[in-house]
Amino acid sequence: MTLRKPMAHLAVPVALFLLAVTPTASRAQVVAGTDAALPLLVTRGHAPAAALLADDPSGTRYAHAEAEAQDEDEGAAEVGREGTPEQRPEPLRRADRFRAGSITKTFIATVVLQLAAEHRLSLSDSVEDHLPGLVRGEGAARADDGRRITLRALLTHTSGLADFTAVTGGTTPVTPRQAVRLALALPPAVPGRFFYSNTNYVLLGLVIERVTGNSYATEAERRVIAPLRLTGTSFPGARSSLPEPHGRAYSADGSDVTDLDPRAAGAAGELVTTLPDVNRFYGALLGGRLLPPRQLREMLDTGTAHGAYGMGLYPVRLRCGTTVWGHNGRISGSYVRTAATVDGRHVLTYRVNTDAPEDPDLEPALLTVEFCPRILKRP
Repeated sequence: MTLRKPMAHLAVPVALFLLAVTPTASRAQVVAGTDAALPLLVTRGHAPAAALLADDPSGTRYAHAEAEAQDEDEGAAEVGREGTPEQRPEPLRRADRFRAGSITKTFIATVVLQLAAEHRLSLSDSVEDHLPGLVRGEGAARADDGRRITLRALLTHTSGLADFTAVTGGTTPVTPRQAVRLALALPPAVPGRFFYSNTNYVLLGLVIERVTGNSYATEAERRVIAPLRLTGTSFPGARSSLPEPHGRAYSADGSDVTDLDPRAAGAAGELVTTLPDVNRFYGALLGGRLLPPRQLREMLDTGTAHGAYGMGLYPVRLRCGTTVWGHNGRISGSYVRTAATVDGRHVLTYRVNTDAPEDPDLEPALLTVEFCPRILKRP
């Protein structure tokens, strides 16, 4: 299992992207625009199945696509690929629970900013202020020292802390303190520069616990999940099975990885959720329902990370000039991407039931089709 950095924007000719969609490519619900392009996540992205949910003032759209079943001769050629499904993958249903990976970070950042609004912590606090003695890299000259790292640096991935998943591969369950120790044994990154590290959000989970006396999961459930009635969203802790209903999840080699110990990700990627819940959460967050205006502005301020990242959110500027905000999440057997307009009125989330689409051009093209409809009308 691995957690993934935000994907950089890649310019893709959208017209060619749409022309690549063929009616025989996969079995899918096809409406128009993004929904018609969805099958490419299966045919070019080599995902067993894909689904998307879009919400905007005109309504809600859901679509799904599945790979075609192999015939016997094709199946025989794939005998060496252990775990490859022999039959057509099951459709991804709208209400299915799935692992959301680093989408978790937006929930954690929201809780931290709520605590800042309540004056229970300050983003200028050092890690040492809340977790004394925990973050001390070996050697006096090292930058990964909790006395120098602020909570703002953790939120924006500018702390210089190494990523513990470079050691675990994101597959080994670890406690938060074990994750920190693993990170401190690695060479640090350059403080003040954007370096995406899951260690940052593991530490923020510990800060939430120290400030509130409750786990980050309890606080997120009380402050975000319950008020928004996200009935399909949970922090599973050590539970390796997904709550019903759910589909199957497959690693890049085709192995079934539906059951997974989420302690391998913790506060950086533990969340289980559904497509409707993800859209509702980002719509409410960007719409100002979860944070006061000052804290929401700080969340969207990318200055600290030099334009790359805010706090639990990152922007992508599309070809038409529209900037969308959101996050992606990658964990073994699941990849999800959500993007929304800055007012939260238009939200798109798509997912595949494998580690990630193999073709990285698909994501920016899919976002462009959804949020830049005028481009499609150009001759």
